[in-house]
Amino acid sequence: MTTESSAWNTCDYSHNVTFYYNWVGKTISVVWTTRDFVVIGLGLMVCLIVILANLLVMVAIFMNQRFHFPIYYLLGNMAAADLFAGLAYVNLMLNTGPWTSMLTKKQWYIRGALIDISLTASVANLLAVAVERHQTIITIQLHSTMTKRRVMLLIVGTWAVSIIMGLVPSTIWNCECDLDDCSTVAPLYSRRFLIFWAVLNLLTFCIMVAVYTRIFIYVRYQIRYTSRHTSEMRNSQTVVKLMKTISMVLGAFVICWTPGLVILLLDGLLGKASHANTYEKFCLVIAECNSMINPIIYTLRDDEMRRTFKWILCCLCRRSHENPTACIETNKEEDSWRMLEV
Repeated sequence: MTTESSAWNTCDYSHNVTFYYNWVGKTISVVWTTRDFVVIGLGLMVCLIVILANLLVMVAIFMNQRFHFPIYYLLGNMAAADLFAGLAYVNLMLNTGPWTSMLTKKQWYIRGALIDISLTASVANLLAVAVERHQTIITIQLHSTMTKRRVMLLIVGTWAVSIIMGLVPSTIWNCECDLDDCSTVAPLYSRRFLIFWAVLNLLTFCIMVAVYTRIFIYVRYQIRYTSRHTSEMRNSQTVVKLMKTISMVLGAFVICWTPGLVILLLDGLLGKASHANTYEKFCLVIAECNSMINPIIYTLRDDEMRRTFKWILCCLCRRSHENPTACIETNKEEDSWRMLEV
């Protein structure tokens, strides 16, 4: 017991990033290859789309009074998490390949922490949406009675948890004091931490899928006994449509992130025998694409969101042609058209 404790406390913090990569057998490119340029070029292009698309979602929710409800605030926060993920991937792309060997341990930990925070923020936001929807669906309402203060506390809470989880590997749970515990995918991370993190997120995925499935079944069951009044039927159909949209967001998230988490779990359990590095970049690309899927889902599923997107883009185009008043006129025409539609 004493020997094990002393071995654990024997920490050599003088090792650089390259040492840990060599220790686990992960190769750092020495020279730039055509493949590196292609990967970084495409990666930065996807990141730009991710950032602009999710920024558009956030602006749409801010500009349109119809979106000033708890569920849309939470979806806006999810867009903020995806935007943050885009920035995290930009940082990753600009600190990969031969650049990796130039990173200090602090810079390397920051690079990993940004990715960890973005994933945790997305998972926490989906859980927050599940809480909001469960509270709302019980009475077959479109929007909950949750106060703005509670929503803000929920949003702040999700980011606080995300930041704490992102800081854990760099502060208290890494392999600098136990080299045999080093990961092959993330050489400075503890394999035990990867097991904990992957299992926690995979279990959360299963819980969220179960919760959303239960909510959706409950809604469909209640609709069968809903009054035939047009207003109530229309409200119920809107609830179902919104639940389908959120379910698609959850489904896309689980599909995109599960392969990467499974790879991390195998790396944590098997180490070098898992050959996790073979599939690492492929899983990372899938995870990155998830951050630009949500705006596409909103565009295809939500008519009001789609109209708001068009209005914002129209304003940007017209302002670039020095005709800002046309935006206001177009917005009034849209409002009049929607009033007539109702």
